[in-house]
Amino acid sequence: MRAVLFILILVAVAAIVAVSTGMVSIFQTSPAQLPSVAAEDGKIRATGGNAPSFEVQTGSVGVGTQNATVAVPTVKVERSDKTVAVPALEVRPAQPANATTNAQ
Repeated sequence: MRAVLFILILVAVAAIVAVSTGMVSIFQTSPAQLPSVAAEDGKIRATGGNAPSFEVQTGSVGVGTQNATVAVPTVKVERSDKTVAVPALEVRPAQPANATTNAQ
């Protein structure tokens, strides 16, 4: 439940940021109309309303490459043999038990 709430909050924040930065422009093209209900001569007559309509324009982001001159440091690596102390590991297996030693 917390994850769903967190995602909804992120979507709301993203929508606010998109509108405030101008990446999304929303224009209402027709207003909403409520349904009308009339009662005459013991009869009820209702006509449907209209939902508002909107026009949405979104910005665009272009991604590409371009050539540029950038200062890049040059690193020179020299290889030489040098004696250094390294860890050593010696493993000795256990000695098998003698059957005659246990019998005494």
